[in-house]
Amino acid sequence: MRTFSSIEKQLLDDFQRDFPLTSTPYADIAKKIGTDEETVLSYLKSMKQEGVVSRVGSVFKANRVGVSTLAAISVEADRLEKIANIVSSFSEVNHNYEREHDYNLWFVLNTDSQQSLDKVIAEIEDKTEHEVMELPMLNDFYIDLGFKLQWT
Repeated sequence: MRTFSSIEKQLLDDFQRDFPLTSTPYADIAKKIGTDEETVLSYLKSMKQEGVVSRVGSVFKANRVGVSTLAAISVEADRLEKIANIVSSFSEVNHNYEREHDYNLWFVLNTDSQQSLDKVIAEIEDKTEHEVMELPMLNDFYIDLGFKLQWT
């Protein structure tokens, strides 16, 4: 089992919310945890490469900055991981997950415009050879996905 340093624990626990929205966010984080910006960036890069974190960035309320949609693909079970990796390779994909349904791969897309969104969906369909079903938001629900990790 991987052991996390005290700096990694602080990065993972303390900045899921209230990420500094400044011109120097990583330097600001470094100051708060008593280290330097280079160290913060090095730990975040390492954790991303190891798959500990999938992304570092802000989350905005849907369709307030740019355009977003929930989407789904019906994928053969033996190809699910391969197709999920293709979908995840798009920087516009926030996250994806498996569901028990005929449409078993679900993901969220965020782009700067409807035209960009349509283009990314077409590219995903081309690369995966699967049709993407768009599920536009009808009702707005807020789900706080931040949580404290339990360190042993």
